[in-house]
Amino acid sequence: MKIPYFPGCTLKTTAQNFEMSAIESAKKIGIEFIELPRWNCCGVVASLTSDDLMRHLAPVRNFIRVQEMNKQGLVKNENRLLTLCSMCYNTLSLSNLRMKNEADDLQKINDFMHREEENYDGNIEVVHFLSILEEMGFDKLAQKITKPLKDLKVASYYGCMLLRPKEVGIDDAEAPAILENFVKSLKAETVDWDAGSRCCGSYHTVNNVDIVYNLVKGIILDARKNGAEAIITSCPLCAFNLDVRQSEIKKDNPDFQTIPIFYFTQLMGIALGLDKKAVGLEFNKIDTEDILKKKKLI
Repeated sequence: MKIPYFPGCTLKTTAQNFEMSAIESAKKIGIEFIELPRWNCCGVVASLTSDDLMRHLAPVRNFIRVQEMNKQGLVKNENRLLTLCSMCYNTLSLSNLRMKNEADDLQKINDFMHREEENYDGNIEVVHFLSILEEMGFDKLAQKITKPLKDLKVASYYGCMLLRPKEVGIDDAEAPAILENFVKSLKAETVDWDAGSRCCGSYHTVNNVDIVYNLVKGIILDARKNGAEAIITSCPLCAFNLDVRQSEIKKDNPDFQTIPIFYFTQLMGIALGLDKKAVGLEFNKIDTEDILKKKKLI
């Protein structure tokens, strides 16, 4: 399967371990990511204006790239646009929903781009990699596992953007299970905990880091209390707050017990037999190798 892929900015910079582990893991199960030519930022920062139509221009340009890829033969009859980053998924999905539901807005966007771009026809579907795996069947993923993550206790961290608002959420915001089902397919143990969809502090990490420290402490303590040995996520900002900020908390609080943070694709890659370099473990701030060696996974 070849599918158009939108990487977004962070996966080319601070979340390279997310992209590399996802691409290599996908190859193992017969999925090839075809990166959008000339993609641009999804425009993730929300507008503060009441008339925010122009901020949807960036997502629509990416949807047009998918249309072009089909015409150029880079993919065949594939109108899905695959994302990895939770924030990119959320931003692109909400913009696409608006274009599908508001014909006047779509017309204004297309008119604005007259002669610069072809018209967006509104037929692209934004999908998250987790949804692709669920559609393929977690049972089929389980059959491809060569290195079961047995005895590894994993807490699934959804954060905010994968589940909300419900119009674009990939699962039930009140009782999500998609990450837990994914973890089970890797033969790991899921952890029942309370903080899985609690906010990590998001952009407060820029100028209100104390807020993030307090939120991260609570998330880590809850994971530890419920027996987790690792946390998985699909959001680069959540990963930064939980991973990098956690190491900073440790400096000021020597008794604070850290926990390794993985992108879900990193554990997927390990379970599919990829080595630690292929999944980018060296990019993780909190040590990930100790627990994996303890479980004889690397």
